[in-house]
Amino acid sequence: MTLAILYGATFIVFLGLDYFGLSYVVKPVFEKDVGPVLRDSILIGPALMFYAFYIAVLLWFVSWPALQNGHSLIWVFGSAALLGAMAYGTYEFTNLATIKGWTWRMVMTDLVWGTFLTGTAATVGVLITRALAPPGT
Repeated sequence: MTLAILYGATFIVFLGLDYFGLSYVVKPVFEKDVGPVLRDSILIGPALMFYAFYIAVLLWFVSWPALQNGHSLIWVFGSAALLGAMAYGTYEFTNLATIKGWTWRMVMTDLVWGTFLTGTAATVGVLITRALAPPGT
């Protein structure tokens, strides 16, 4: 039960925040630099596959250990932010190195967003789970 609450809460927070971030933070920057290659609308299947896997990995490395070991919310945020920086940084720096037109502005925008997003989603997910999950489940 605890794991289901943790996954669901983290997934919903991540998805909600990322909708805002993609719409109002990342998209305007990307449209300036690589607008012609962006889709008019996202492909839902690949997006959901990313979210489902990313949240599972986030829980494996950060959120579940935090619940099991009583780590502070500061530890959760810091560890999740580090994981987010690694994941988003891998994507962004690889693109910068290999794709024409990829810019430092795009790298920094998405890297900062992904770091903040991952840290926040994990922290709120753990906070909600600690509030809702029955002890020992």
